[in-house]
Amino acid sequence: MSKSRRQFLSGVSASLIATTACRKVTEKKPTSTPPGEPSAFGTAPEAGPPVTVATFAEAEKLMQVELSATEREVAVGNWRNSMAPVYERRTGPRKLSLDASTAPASRWDPVLPGQRVGTGGGRFTRTQNAGQAVPADDTEVAFARLTQLARWVESRRLTSVRLTSIYLDRLERFDPKLRCVITLMRDSAMAQAKQADQEIAAGKYRGPLHGIPWGAKDLLDTAGVATTYGAEPYRNRVPEQDSAVVKRLREAGAILVAKLSLGALALNDIWFGGQTMNPWLLEEGASGSSAGPGAATAAGLVGFSIGSETGGSIVSPAMRCGVTGLRPTYGRVPRTGAMTLCWSLDKLGPMTRGVEDTMLVLQAISGPDAGDVASVPSHLTFDATASIRGLHVGYVAAWMKENPATEVDRAALEMTAKLGMVPVEVSLPDWPYSSLNLILFAEAAAAFEELTLSGGLGQLKAQVPDAWPNLFRQARFLSAVDFVQTDRLRRRVAQEMARIFSEVDVLLVPSLRDEMLTISNFTGHPSLTLRAGFVQVSEARSDWAPDPSHPLPKFSPPRRVPHGITLIGRLFDEGTLATLGIALERALNVVNERPKGF
Repeated sequence: MSKSRRQFLSGVSASLIATTACRKVTEKKPTSTPPGEPSAFGTAPEAGPPVTVATFAEAEKLMQVELSATEREVAVGNWRNSMAPVYERRTGPRKLSLDASTAPASRWDPVLPGQRVGTGGGRFTRTQNAGQAVPADDTEVAFARLTQLARWVESRRLTSVRLTSIYLDRLERFDPKLRCVITLMRDSAMAQAKQADQEIAAGKYRGPLHGIPWGAKDLLDTAGVATTYGAEPYRNRVPEQDSAVVKRLREAGAILVAKLSLGALALNDIWFGGQTMNPWLLEEGASGSSAGPGAATAAGLVGFSIGSETGGSIVSPAMRCGVTGLRPTYGRVPRTGAMTLCWSLDKLGPMTRGVEDTMLVLQAISGPDAGDVASVPSHLTFDATASIRGLHVGYVAAWMKENPATEVDRAALEMTAKLGMVPVEVSLPDWPYSSLNLILFAEAAAAFEELTLSGGLGQLKAQVPDAWPNLFRQARFLSAVDFVQTDRLRRRVAQEMARIFSEVDVLLVPSLRDEMLTISNFTGHPSLTLRAGFVQVSEARSDWAPDPSHPLPKFSPPRRVPHGITLIGRLFDEGTLATLGIALERALNVVNERPKGF
């Protein structure tokens, strides 16, 4: 620090200690300074409302820090010259609005210095054609897995027009039960299906997604078609361009049949059209925020869907609805044209009815895009026929013995050993991992700053304490210093995950174990959630905090619902996750059962 700056600060501090809290500094800033003298902190023109010692005393409760009486007096004395002016970008006079497409200059890189990941050659091997005949029953066709649908369409035993008609009809028929559709795209879908059949007949087959109908979580931009974010303020928002993922799937020949519901602004399962429901248990929500993709995929309304995850939005509805959800490594799939919630956390991934299906979709949507600074080049290596014998499967012993783990989780772990894998007990430090959510709250509040400050959040249907409106407002009072410290904690956590993955190939964890759900989202590791069995529930489940005035439905006798496990993989090693997942899927043999009434 320069001599002049030290002199200024020490002089001001000494004089302020002797003043009362409300007294202002009487010395005026010189109109000119000697050549070569730098500016000093705390000498900007006054800005913002007056503050007092009492203001600081109350604010300290929010920040959980404590200043002495003298320190408060010093802080009060020059707050309006020192700190309040840094808010000019937001408060003016020179206001500057920042569009969500402008990412922060600091970028999260899940790959630590010295790590080598994604170095495989990009070899992709599918399972062989089983040669199954196309069912005459449309319902049987609708519930077929993507891998089977692709073989039928490729061989021209099933036309895209028939398949698309089946799904469009089912979307219309069952949406009143599920509330999973925001926009049905019948006309454009049928036109694309006819084109797909013509191309395939002419020998212009684009790959396994050609002619397959799919649904998009309604935070993926679609040119000329409303993209609403599930939120009232955006109901009439019509983008001019497709998102990168929509473009890639169209280029792969996939047929977009519907924009599917999400919890408003990607939180839980309530949107402006109501609550999206679980096909297996219509008395409870589908879970969120990828509620529509989860429900529609589980009910056989689409061939596959695309969801998104920031803190559990693929894992949770995949668990609840009994589908397979793949959350790719952070940076593998570009988010260009997708709603921004958190620049350093958002991920897009497939939701399907089988493990191999997820890889067929991931292959089509992977790779960098100039519109997403976090997207990176990466190889996708996958062999559906590879042996899983000898793979080391990590698990945390204590987690497998307590809630939310069930007998289904424990049986899946035992099955890994029966299949020739090697279970390995691992451990994590007992750290406050929930502290990482400071980054989530701060980034999300920043992404929707204009909506927050304008009062637009008041239009959202959910106005409970644990919904975004309250959380975005509260986040305005988080500490920037703590944000930096939390970012440093994030690096430490990533180092711990690197240590674990030096010992094991995959982690098997209870899907909704808070610590790992938080850790793996913040470190960017990929996860695969797949159905592993069934459990009994005597009460409907909810994403929302308990509300005694609105109790959840209870069931006697208990209801049988699907239960999934989650595999966490090395960075950019989704192929190993899928190979292990396919082995478990076959051995556990519970994936083909479907919800009644659909």
